[in-house]
Amino acid sequence: MPYTIDLSDKVAAVTGGSGVLGSAMCKALAAAGATVAVMGTTRERAASTSDAILADGGKAMPLAVNVLERDTLQAAREAILSVSGNIDILINCAGGNDARAMTSPDNARNLFNIDQDALQWTFDLNFFGTLLACQELAQPMAEAGQGVIVNISSMAAQRPLTRVLAYAAAKAGIDNFTRWLAVYLAQEYNPQIRVNAIAPGFFITEQNRLIVSNEDGSLKPRGQQIVDHTPMGRLGQPEELVGTLLWLVSEGARFVTGTVIPVDGGFSAYSGV
Repeated sequence: MPYTIDLSDKVAAVTGGSGVLGSAMCKALAAAGATVAVMGTTRERAASTSDAILADGGKAMPLAVNVLERDTLQAAREAILSVSGNIDILINCAGGNDARAMTSPDNARNLFNIDQDALQWTFDLNFFGTLLACQELAQPMAEAGQGVIVNISSMAAQRPLTRVLAYAAAKAGIDNFTRWLAVYLAQEYNPQIRVNAIAPGFFITEQNRLIVSNEDGSLKPRGQQIVDHTPMGRLGQPEELVGTLLWLVSEGARFVTGTVIPVDGGFSAYSGV
């Protein structure tokens, strides 16, 4: 049956909505008609995305949220419900890394001396930031018996990358949690609640810009390694994630749940040989 992606009656909540990838997702959801609750670490950061949506004629509201503080997630849920009455779509895009949670190229910062607080913060932000957001923002879906959740995984979950210890472990947890949650919500609440994840390949974001590229935009050796192992021979553009996102939240994917879909230029398919 032919379908178009029309989200005009949907309310979408997006954590990390002020980031490079999250902002692109918010704008795509709004362009498809959704009312978008843009969540950022400050209201000002969230407003940078929501104002752009409003300027284009879309519907959006900025919210300050720390995904590791349940009271801010609860406040966001109440604010969204007071305006829109429901949450139909949840995109968990908040995440990041701390350089202190990575081993260093010269191995001076290594497995045996790496900072525990940095490891904990990185793991918590990526894994618990998604789990807590689901606990607070997916509850209206459970009560309504319908909804779609899309978590953001990473290539680091499927093919562990050198140096990124805590980030890779947390994203692997996201893959497992996505599948667990898909089964749990379908069996305990309603099969019309779907949960999937997108595993982006390598995109230039604020968290990895200094790791993969120089100030002039040229690639550092690590960035060149990534491109050399990406069959399409380049890094991704943020807007190249939105086709998969819009499909997953649309009726076209109504029989799709518990999946982790790579958008990676073929990185996960390439052995390097």
